[in-house]
Amino acid sequence: MLGPTEGGERFDLYSPTAMPNAAGFLWNRKMMIQATCRGYAVAQFMQPEPAKYAHAPNLQAKSFMQPEQAYYAHHPGRFVYVKDEEAGQLFSVPHEPVRAQAERFVFSVGKSDLLWSVEHLGLRVELRLSLSREDVAELWSLKVTELSGRPRRISVTPYFPIGYMSWMNQSGEYRADLGGIVASSVTPYQKVEDYFKNRHLKDKTYFLCEHAPDSWEANQAVFEGEGGLHDPSALQAESLGNGDARYETPAAIVQYKLALAPGETVERRFLFGPALDDAEIAAMRARYLSAEAFARTARDYRAYIAEGEGCLRISSPDKEFDNFVNHWLPRQIFYHGDVNRLTTDPQTRNYLQDNMGMCYVKPETARGAFLTALAQQEPSGAMPDGILLVEGAELKYINQVPHTDHCVWLPVALRAYLDETADWSLLDELVLDHSGQRGTVAARIGRAMDWLLEARDARGLSFIAQGDWCDPMNMVGYKGRGVSGWLTVAAAHALGLWAGICAERGDDAAARHFEAGAAAMNRAANEHLWDGRWFARGITDDDVKFGVKEDKEGRIYLNPQAWAILSGAADASQRAAMFEEIEAQLHSPYGVTMFAPPYSKMRDDVGRVTQKHPGSAENGAVYNHAAIFYIFSLYTIGEGERAFQALRQMLPGPDMADYLQRGQLPVFIPNYYRGAHREYPRTAGRSSQLFNTGTVSWAYRSVIEGLCGLKGDAKGLAIAPHLPRGWDGMQVERQFRGAQFRVSIRRAGVAEVQVWQNGRQLPQARIDAVRAGDTYELEVLVP
Repeated sequence: MLGPTEGGERFDLYSPTAMPNAAGFLWNRKMMIQATCRGYAVAQFMQPEPAKYAHAPNLQAKSFMQPEQAYYAHHPGRFVYVKDEEAGQLFSVPHEPVRAQAERFVFSVGKSDLLWSVEHLGLRVELRLSLSREDVAELWSLKVTELSGRPRRISVTPYFPIGYMSWMNQSGEYRADLGGIVASSVTPYQKVEDYFKNRHLKDKTYFLCEHAPDSWEANQAVFEGEGGLHDPSALQAESLGNGDARYETPAAIVQYKLALAPGETVERRFLFGPALDDAEIAAMRARYLSAEAFARTARDYRAYIAEGEGCLRISSPDKEFDNFVNHWLPRQIFYHGDVNRLTTDPQTRNYLQDNMGMCYVKPETARGAFLTALAQQEPSGAMPDGILLVEGAELKYINQVPHTDHCVWLPVALRAYLDETADWSLLDELVLDHSGQRGTVAARIGRAMDWLLEARDARGLSFIAQGDWCDPMNMVGYKGRGVSGWLTVAAAHALGLWAGICAERGDDAAARHFEAGAAAMNRAANEHLWDGRWFARGITDDDVKFGVKEDKEGRIYLNPQAWAILSGAADASQRAAMFEEIEAQLHSPYGVTMFAPPYSKMRDDVGRVTQKHPGSAENGAVYNHAAIFYIFSLYTIGEGERAFQALRQMLPGPDMADYLQRGQLPVFIPNYYRGAHREYPRTAGRSSQLFNTGTVSWAYRSVIEGLCGLKGDAKGLAIAPHLPRGWDGMQVERQFRGAQFRVSIRRAGVAEVQVWQNGRQLPQARIDAVRAGDTYELEVLVP
């Protein structure tokens, strides 16, 4: 039913109904599109704020990524109707909207394209989507092959809904001079000043045809008629009506009448996207709409995606896991780090963690991110809620709500960067902030750590304001008194990391200062938050402790436990108790849940997290970002078996029942799988299909440093693999500081890890003074 092809470069699904929401995504620096196996697609582009050129019908706004079943609420699709004109039989590609049961179906997700291949009624129809490296445009090729061995008369009708564009002004028409359908609108505004901003917006959507169609329709309602999407009325006529849309919902619909000889193949190419004016549309047509231009663009785009190939390749007994790590995980990291999730004001925590992943893909990008972020530091030492990336950008949405965790991520991400690159010169870089003050990276991070020490109550616990890492935990501390148990230990961890960096730089006074701060926060956590078997999540404005054994809902949270391990707040006996409770209360067949039991109704002193559906999103889902913190913490204390079990659960499969329950292909890690497996087993495990997640940087780091045990430090590469139970060994290729490491890891009767090179055991399990350009062939023996 599904599996990798072309050496793992593609992943194919052979049914449109078994996993109806299974999807793949493509992007470049200006746009992104996600499309499902059935033909639903949602895209956005930057101008410079996120915008759409194809909308959900009859809605003025629709968020870019819609979880789970939301694709079916409307039809932002890319459909092709195919009709046998002699027999009158109709089907559609990929599957929607006719939903005919094809003889053969393939949805093939590639790294740089998406391909649907459908065989039905003696025809093969191949539909391929690709992007350019830089421009905002979907490049679609449609190939029809006659298979029955007899002459055929068919019609082929691409139908690309454009949707409700504007309540002020919208229209659509076929433009013979431009060679396609052009829909126009006026972005609504009320204030005069917005008119001048909106003049630069791309309010046109075009669908250009390399070959002129035989007929067309630009009016969605006229095309669908009484037959609807399943059997549009317009397809009952000899040809489309060549109509337009005048303050009506526009669509791009063109029809070709084809007379196919036996075995003949006919190809058509299309371009779909936004434009400012006719001149831009004409320029896009000239640049892209030809066979040669499509081929050239595909080569360029493949080269762009290849820039994110990553630094690791593994070969283990788990081939499905290998395929994801080698091909798809670094691709997802590259997406996050190269385009910053296509926003102009990414949350500071996301910006830093996403660029932590870039340490292993394009470290120079991560370096630049530190400088960009620190240039926006506040005079107090606090970091803003979002990082502004373009001139004129403003903090929007959740970034207007005060959160207190953003300073934590500076040393967390910096530690990864230094370990991977040994670029200690970054710490001496001078950064000019908005107030005109210059300061080194080291001085600025020191100020951020001091801010964490100051932002505490009399007990020494960290204030939460209207959220920490958990955005919807917005009512714990909105009165100014509530504190975060997670942030207290997370800040202790950050302070400890920074103290270590200070010590390595020879700044002993700073190291002692921040070590003392970390120790004080760990003590406060143990005194005020330890609940006997686990750490509490926080204390509200009204001095109510939550995330404790007395709570019927939200009794135990994962994050405080994970970060208490990282910070050292939890000793060995505490960790043993925590593991027992996590395994009893938080483990599920689909991973470790964020907390349990989920909330069933609003809790006023916790916040809107409790209003979300039980088991969805942050309300008790397998929220992978929280789970990966736990996994990473386990690797840091040698709990490799527990860590890999939870890490492997982030991927669907390998058994078919798990694929079908989650409904997702293993080409990205989603932000969550539904939780509440005890309360709602029917929906438990279902993927959110949302690929924006800070999980992936941590997942790659956990594979590199934890599973493979190939971790950089100031001197070189330390080697300490954690082979899962049942694995006799694995092969690893690792690029590190310009050198190539080829490592064979296997179990042996040894007491501790041994590293052998050229038949000689090294005195320590590490390689120091790594030389760029060299290749290191190593044999690693593990107990």
